Amino acid sequence: MIVKRKHLAAAVSCALTLVVHAQKKDLVTYASTLQGTNSNFGLSHGSVYPTTALPFGMHGWTAQTGKNGDGWKYQYPATTIRGFQQAHACSPWVGDYAVFSLMPETGTLKVMEDERATTFSHKDETAHPDYYKVTFANKITTEMTATERGAHLRFSFPAKSPAYLVLDGYNALSGVKIWPREHKITGFVGNGRFIPKDFKNYFVIVFDQPFEASGTWENEKGAVHADSLEATGKGVGAYVRFRPGARVQARIASSYISPEQAEVTWQQELGQHTTFEQTRNIAHNTWEQLFERVAVEGGSEEDKATFYSCLFRANLFSHQFFEYNKEGKPYYYSPYDARVHDGYMFTDNGFWDTFRAQFPLNTILHPTMEGRYMQALLAAQKECGWFPAWSFPGETGGMLGNHAISLLTDAWVKGIRTFDPEQALEAYFHEAMNKGPWGGANGRAGWKEYYQLGYVTFPESYGSTSQTLEYAYDDFCGYQLAKATGHDFYRDVFARTMYNYRYQYDSVTGYMRGRKLDGSWVTPFDPYEWGGPYTEGNAFQWQWSVFHDVKGLIRLMGGEQRFIARLDSVFSVPNKVNVGYYKQMIHEMQEMVDANMGQYAHGNQPVQHMIYLYNYAGQPWKAQQHIRDVMKRLYNATPDGYPGDEDQGQMSSWYVLSALGFYSVCPGTDEYVIGSPVFPRATITLENGNKFTVIAHNNSDKNVYIQAATLNGQPFTHNFIHHADIMNGGTLVLEMGDQPAMQRGVAEADKPFSLSK
Repeated sequence: MIVKRKHLAAAVSCALTLVVHAQKKDLVTYASTLQGTNSNFGLSHGSVYPTTALPFGMHGWTAQTGKNGDGWKYQYPATTIRGFQQAHACSPWVGDYAVFSLMPETGTLKVMEDERATTFSHKDETAHPDYYKVTFANKITTEMTATERGAHLRFSFPAKSPAYLVLDGYNALSGVKIWPREHKITGFVGNGRFIPKDFKNYFVIVFDQPFEASGTWENEKGAVHADSLEATGKGVGAYVRFRPGARVQARIASSYISPEQAEVTWQQELGQHTTFEQTRNIAHNTWEQLFERVAVEGGSEEDKATFYSCLFRANLFSHQFFEYNKEGKPYYYSPYDARVHDGYMFTDNGFWDTFRAQFPLNTILHPTMEGRYMQALLAAQKECGWFPAWSFPGETGGMLGNHAISLLTDAWVKGIRTFDPEQALEAYFHEAMNKGPWGGANGRAGWKEYYQLGYVTFPESYGSTSQTLEYAYDDFCGYQLAKATGHDFYRDVFARTMYNYRYQYDSVTGYMRGRKLDGSWVTPFDPYEWGGPYTEGNAFQWQWSVFHDVKGLIRLMGGEQRFIARLDSVFSVPNKVNVGYYKQMIHEMQEMVDANMGQYAHGNQPVQHMIYLYNYAGQPWKAQQHIRDVMKRLYNATPDGYPGDEDQGQMSSWYVLSALGFYSVCPGTDEYVIGSPVFPRATITLENGNKFTVIAHNNSDKNVYIQAATLNGQPFTHNFIHHADIMNGGTLVLEMGDQPAMQRGVAEADKPFSLSK
């Protein structure tokens, strides 16, 4: 009888466990890779594509609705797909590189992209980080899952009709070789705008079904060469035919180093995966484990979908650009000197976007990878002569600022010390004292005037005010790193320029303004006018880019009350646009208008930290209210899910950090400024095994205001927490309410870091 009771108890316990497990929803299923795909040249809801990939993988795969060379690979309103493409691009505005695609067909062979484009419906589409599936109107089903440097695809063809697969070599030099006995295609592609001469992406594709026929073709004129097994030329591709009704698996791997390394990678990542399900399970578990490390509880299903969709995008870029040799050691083909080196390299990132939140999020979730990234930054600088600022994968110098120093300093002050600080400072000193051969962020545009006058002049340099503000912040980061590591020369150099933001402030109008070479202000002045001295914005948005010295900015503006009034005005003034120097509406303007939050243009980076500045001026409750309002109004998990370009994880990382309850206003310090979390409970499991939990009692859409707080059981009034508070593990408990707590967090000691004291 006792034994029976034990068995019964065990059975009941097991049944309850199964019920609980059955009720637990996979976190990966919350993440939609269709978020932000309803975008075009004139209006961005993300400008992303439904990426199937692993975290920070060398590439992803996506359905392709756009033509070869179109930056918008996939647009949600499209009704046809013309291929399934290996993808790398982090921005539609610069296009992609190293691209090739596969397209399944039934019936008659059609090689040209317009002719082969096939109708589909979104109701027949599944899109999650680990798995993409679509069934065409012609009943062909395509499924995709990914490894770090490869992919596993499965094509299911309808019965009683020829089954073709077309490989498109895209729009530059490519080569293919068909191996009928091995059921294999190998080759290379070399397309892309910002790549070194002779750059190649070598690929190997192994199928699990025999070929009934095969040949090569070229996409310039559509010439098809039946039975040809090898070809090289512009836009060269291949095709193979399978038996009618075939279900075909394609396992694909790539290398930037050599054809031999592509085979090595294929064996490493796909050689043991005989079934599609094996590869998919690994991809699913990889994402699930990452998502479980940032586990949120409570909140609506919509909030969870938005959170995990954003967490997915926050963990895609930068792409790994290194590979593992036969011994498992990392090495890479350098896009900077076109040689092969040992170690780590990363690409596909624009630091002007991502220094703000995406890299600070990495310091929390991925400190080991962040350490490797810092090594890669210095390796790139050594191979190129300049720090990367925007890599695709070669350096373009896009946008403005010298934000590699922000990444390096932020890592150092947070205990990630995998690099030589003297080497970093010497490289930054060179960057800050010269102009490189590429875009505005390769060295410094206007660097002589910046040091001689204290500001970059207009019209000698368009975006001059923006440049001055961001140079001053970067110089602060150089100062911070030099001070922390005892390099007095560099400390003293940058100590003189990190306050240069002051030279852009006009006390008469109360705005940061463009200045001429003779010291006079640029006229006429309209704070609504975009461009000119401002990069992708106007005076309302660029007023706040003094990340390192908000208290100094407050003093410039006449004290806290005037500062608060100007912050308030950003939301209260009309959402009108003076197109100014742009001469026409650009998508960033339209996104600000559509957001209908005054001049608050969350769709672009310059203003994304602005809301948190209320914490520096004695009114943290306004930050709490506006942050929750932005997250609720401007983000969701649908194809309209972002209020502008997603930008390599920055837009998503802003949401992830803000939803957790804090944000990195000033990378290069060890502080995060507190906002208002979305969820009643969130737990971050760190690489070191510690857990940091944010508990928000009574949290709801109305209860957005912090009434009281404790950190590890002790009363906590600060509007910031330290990086160590998170990494050491612990619990931040917030009591939430529907009315501002106007006496909390207003003491000087409660305000976040500012250089001025």
